[in-house]
Amino acid sequence: MIRIRRIYDPEETGERYKVLIDRLWPRGISKKNAGCDEWMREIAPADGLRKWFAHDPGKWEQFKKLYRNELIQKQEELRRLKLLENLHGTLTLLFAAKDTVHNNAVVLKEVLQEYKIS
Repeated sequence: MIRIRRIYDPEETGERYKVLIDRLWPRGISKKNAGCDEWMREIAPADGLRKWFAHDPGKWEQFKKLYRNELIQKQEELRRLKLLENLHGTLTLLFAAKDTVHNNAVVLKEVLQEYKIS
């Protein structure tokens, strides 16, 4: 199972392995108190795409398409996340964005749910 959660929100029952998937470290959270098992910044959208999107809901559909295209090139990282899900049973993708509907974690979760390990 793959879950998503804002890193600022309290941990939920049943979370086993938590991966921060943002390129930048979240403001106001120390690495000691982050509560994540791993930081996988390389799976995040490229800086140019992240800055262009700027969490603008009007750019959401185009962002999803562009980010999915980026993820095609990140097979090793996708495979690693799927293996972590299989190993731990539950994988939580942590993100910092205030918008819980229009963010990279939503897209990455969709891609991971479609991804088949070969």
